[in-house]
Amino acid sequence: MAFEHTAKAFDQDLQELTRMVAEMGGLAERQIVESVDALIRRDIALGQRVVNADNELDKLQRTIEERAVLTIARRQPMAVDLREIVGAMRVATDLERIGDLAKNIGKRVSALDSDFHPLKLIRGLEHMASLVQSQIKSVLDAYAAHDLPAAMAVWKGDEEVDAICTSLFRELLTYMMEDPRNISFCIHLMFCAKNIERMGDHATNIAETVFYMVEGQQMQDPRPKGDMTAFATATPGN
Repeated sequence: MAFEHTAKAFDQDLQELTRMVAEMGGLAERQIVESVDALIRRDIALGQRVVNADNELDKLQRTIEERAVLTIARRQPMAVDLREIVGAMRVATDLERIGDLAKNIGKRVSALDSDFHPLKLIRGLEHMASLVQSQIKSVLDAYAAHDLPAAMAVWKGDEEVDAICTSLFRELLTYMMEDPRNISFCIHLMFCAKNIERMGDHATNIAETVFYMVEGQQMQDPRPKGDMTAFATATPGN
C-alpha cells in the first residue's frame, strides 16, 4: 500500500509538472505571435507588453525547476520516471529562452521609426515566425504525447527556417548597400530574424528532449542545420 501511495503521489507531481510546462508553452507561443505582430505593425505598446509578459514565463520556469528538484528528492524516481522530470525541466528552460528572444524583438519595435518598410522583407519575417510557431506547437504536442516520430519531423524541419533566415539576410544586405539610410532599420530586422531563427533552435532542443525521454539516451546525429555562416559572421549575438 505504501508503494501504491508513493506511485500515486509521484503521478500527481508529474501531472502538475506537465500542466505547468503546457501553460509555459501557451505563453511562449503567444509571445512569438505578439512580438512579430508588434514588429510588423510597429505597435510600441504591444512590444512593451511582450517585454513585460516575459516575467510570467521566468516565474513559471523557476517554479517548474523547484518542483522538479523537490519531486526527485521526495520520490527518488528511477530510469524512465527520472527522465520524465529531467525532460520537463529541459523543456521549461527552452521555453523560457524562447520568451527571452520574443522579448528582444519586443524591445526593438520602438527603434523601427524609419519610413522604409519593404513588404517583401516583412512578409519573409512573418513567414519565418509562422513556421517557427508551428514547429513549437508541434514539438510541444509531441512532448505531451511522447510522440517520437512527430518530434523528429520538427527536428528535421529546422533547415527550412535557416534557409529563410539566410535569404532574408541577403535581401537586407542588398537594401543596405542600395541606400545607407536603410542600414539602421535593416540591422534591427537582422537581429529580429536571428532571434526567430534561434527560437527554431529551441524547438529542435525540445525534439531532442523527447528523443531522450523515449529512448533513454541523447541523440548522436548531427543537427540538420542550414548554412548560416554568412549570417553568423555579420551579426554578433544579442
